[in-house]
Amino acid sequence: MEDYLPLLMFPALLLFLLSGYPVAFVLSGVALLFAALGTYLDIFYWQDLGFIPTRVFGIISNFTLLAVPLFVFMGITLEKSGVAESLLKSISQLFHGFRGSLAIAVVAVGALLAASTGIVGATVVTMGVLSLPTMIQSGYDKRLATGTIAASGTLGQIIPPSIVLVLLGDMMNVDVGDLFAGAIIPGLLLVLFYAFYVLLKSRGQSASSAMSEDTRASWQELLSALAPPLLLVILVLGTILGGLASPTEAASCGATGALIIALWKGKFSWDLIRQVSQETVQTTSMVFMILLGAQFFGVVFRGLHGDELIVDVIDQLALSKYWILFALMLLLFILGFFLDFLEICFIVIPIIMPIMTGLGFDPLWLAILIAVNLQTSFLTPPFGFALFYLKGVAPKDIKTMDIYRGVLPFVGIQMLALVLITVFPQLVLWLPKIVF
Repeated sequence: MEDYLPLLMFPALLLFLLSGYPVAFVLSGVALLFAALGTYLDIFYWQDLGFIPTRVFGIISNFTLLAVPLFVFMGITLEKSGVAESLLKSISQLFHGFRGSLAIAVVAVGALLAASTGIVGATVVTMGVLSLPTMIQSGYDKRLATGTIAASGTLGQIIPPSIVLVLLGDMMNVDVGDLFAGAIIPGLLLVLFYAFYVLLKSRGQSASSAMSEDTRASWQELLSALAPPLLLVILVLGTILGGLASPTEAASCGATGALIIALWKGKFSWDLIRQVSQETVQTTSMVFMILLGAQFFGVVFRGLHGDELIVDVIDQLALSKYWILFALMLLLFILGFFLDFLEICFIVIPIIMPIMTGLGFDPLWLAILIAVNLQTSFLTPPFGFALFYLKGVAPKDIKTMDIYRGVLPFVGIQMLALVLITVFPQLVLWLPKIVF
């Protein structure tokens, strides 16, 4: 029993998370509980907790992690500036008259917003409010409409600049610029798969797709809508991939660019600054509090020799490294049904990373695999956050089960992309070699 004590930390963690307590406090609380139990059983030493202050200082002084609040600030500013609304209207009108044009517009806008904001909640809510009623009125199946909106809104998790890639890069000791470059092709692959799927499913749908008027958008209107996010993408990703700036420096450029866009659109005000700053502080505080709680969990887990236990179990099973990779991907996928991607990142990745790199897997390729897998955590019932966001703004006749059924094909598409990236690692590794 004592030997397997560290493994009991995970079911205990899940149990306490279901109680509704904040994740950061649950992480540290479970860690301290097992530290006390381990001390009682004489298999843990309180002195091991002395490593935590050093780890905390390492987090708050980490220059790379400074990109997190900057990208959050950039995304919230763009969301408040109405960029998503103008994009969706213009692109929808551009494709007016084509079957499934509104669904294609939703996918396209989701990709553009992912490359400029990366804020899943804001993207899903905005597209849900603007496009879902119109899609239903145009004859789209409820499941197709809700699934397209929810899945497109999660593209910000894999298409750079992505906060999850910044966090994975720091935890897995991979250059964030390489991660951004490596995620571009998988992200575009998902966009193409989504578009192909909605085209097939929309063959019997109405051709009318304009958000308000049944007229096509002029090229001037389209350019006005596309210019802000595209310029921001060039400013952020261009400076990183071109070697002109680090991800943190590029994030600061992006935050400044978002303020300029707000000024250009006439949305800039001190009230906007106050709202954006408050939401940025709240989001950033949540991320870093969870990260600090994960430090307690990780120190106690290792103090109880949990990492050695996992290595021993893997050695005894005598599995090939690809079966171990499959087991890891399956574990992350199952955890996504119950936990947020931040919780999975901070709890699981530090534990399994030394094992996976020891087996010879490329950390860059592995990080992208994990990022694509974690994207499903926003879509898988019962706790997928994108599902909650969409349900909150959906018309009353849209049932929760409609949303659940709607996202399932898109989860399958993500799994297909995961398989392709696994079989063809060059989908990830080719572009970083070319760029850098």
